Amino acid sequence: MKNKKLLLIVLLLACGSINAQKTEKAKTKQLPSVALGAGILSFNGDIGNGANLSSFSRIRAGYNLTIEERIGKYIGVSLNGIYGKLSDSERSKDRNLNFESTIMQGDLNLVLHFDNDLIFNRNSIFAPYLFVGIGYLKFDPYGDLKDKNDSSYNYWSDGTIRDIAETDPLAPSASIIQRDYTFETQLTDSATNYQRGTLALPIGGGFNLKVLRNLSVNVGATYYLTFSDWVDNFKEGSNDKYFFANVSIQYTFGKEKDESDPIYNSVDFSALDKLDADEDGVNDGDDRCPGTPKGVKVNGRGCPDDNDEDGVPDYKDKELMTKKDALVDVNGVTLTDKMLADQQSQFDSLATERSELFNENPSLSYLKDVEAKSTEARKTNPNAANSIPSALKPADKNNDGFISADEIANAIDMFFEGDSNFSVEKLNDLIDFFFEQ
Repeated sequence: MKNKKLLLIVLLLACGSINAQKTEKAKTKQLPSVALGAGILSFNGDIGNGANLSSFSRIRAGYNLTIEERIGKYIGVSLNGIYGKLSDSERSKDRNLNFESTIMQGDLNLVLHFDNDLIFNRNSIFAPYLFVGIGYLKFDPYGDLKDKNDSSYNYWSDGTIRDIAETDPLAPSASIIQRDYTFETQLTDSATNYQRGTLALPIGGGFNLKVLRNLSVNVGATYYLTFSDWVDNFKEGSNDKYFFANVSIQYTFGKEKDESDPIYNSVDFSALDKLDADEDGVNDGDDRCPGTPKGVKVNGRGCPDDNDEDGVPDYKDKELMTKKDALVDVNGVTLTDKMLADQQSQFDSLATERSELFNENPSLSYLKDVEAKSTEARKTNPNAANSIPSALKPADKNNDGFISADEIANAIDMFFEGDSNFSVEKLNDLIDFFFEQ
């Protein structure tokens, strides 16, 4: 028997797990989203470590377009594109370098979402994420080597920029000029004809702030590790890197469906609200007396008229003008004192007879038989039922005002298990009341 119970529990758990997986799959189903945004690009390479240069010299604008398909509670796949510029400059006694490059970056990312009902609720307005992927960067560095008059920059030891080299014989006649920050000259290396495209590894994260059902604000940051050291046209040390911080508006297309319980997908709940099964003119949701026979007049609560207020509706009442508070039978007929005395005598006699038979052969089946007969008798004469004494009410587990055979058995079981406040005397009183009710 224990093995059968164990097998049943295992099967129930397995079914529950399958249903949970189906429900989870339905809840996490999501349509693709598109994000369009802008941000700042910051270069980190071999140049840009000189003096008297603002940190803003390496900051440029960038724009992004991202398409993502979320394929579960935790994971998403995104296709990301960036268009913008990378730039940096360096001034020192030893060297003076600068570059700017228009870039186009495309990458494919695996996204880990934290609004997965484990860390953050799926419906939370704050939804963090992390991602990693692989991409391709297209670049083409240009340098600001000449001013607007096409004069080459000559950096002197005194920190000025002049139109003639400091070592030139005509140096005394040199004029000071200023950089115009127009990157007009394509940069090349005399020794290496490098590729102007490279693989890149994006690592980043961010969070979504959900504004509307389909609309959210995405704040993100990505660090790109390139596989080239030529993005700035200068090879020295490790490969070049850059950082992109952006804010995007993200839109999820279509209407998200909650298919957590597909059984109800085709149910017309508005029609259910108007359902009137007994056709008495009162909707089932407001009907306090469902099942009224067709054609019977009812009040606003769906209950048949009962003008003498004896608890028996007029269409069943064989005595329509019963005195107030009089005891009646199931037909609404007043019970006389003699009728009540005769019924009570019958109940007492029956209770005594059944109690004696139970003492001779106690069994749950006998109690069930007595319960069935008592229930039938209560239907015939509901006013003859006795109320449960307060000391015995703890045995009435379902609080229906009737001690059943199962409740007798439960009280006995709890007594032998030591979980009951019932004494032997109180159990006897409970059994006696069972036969009297």
